[in-house]
Amino acid sequence: MSKLEEKISQYQAEAKKLKLGLDAALIDKVTRGLGPSIYRKDAETVSCSDPGELERVRKNFLQKKLGLTDDEAKLDAAIKEVCEKMGSSNRNKYRALFYALLAKKFGKESVYA
Repeated sequence: MSKLEEKISQYQAEAKKLKLGLDAALIDKVTRGLGPSIYRKDAETVSCSDPGELERVRKNFLQKKLGLTDDEAKLDAAIKEVCEKMGSSNRNKYRALFYALLAKKFGKESVYA
């Protein structure tokens, strides 16, 4: 099993554990889309307590990658919702799962088709 396949399996198991209701194929595609960043501990996770990080998620993922044009307050509310869904005490908010939840919330899974 390659390192990438190990990461995908790890994320799929975490999604089941947290009962996120994510499709395994979507997790696979989002993980592949993140490239080598999944192998760096700091880049692999999203810090919901870091306003700068959340702003980057909004700008670089929601607005650029998914092409959303909603107002920033709506996008920030969606990010906050995902933070809560993944659990405030959960220190491993994996970026692949975070992005998959956001893509699903906005009906943009087709970006990863």
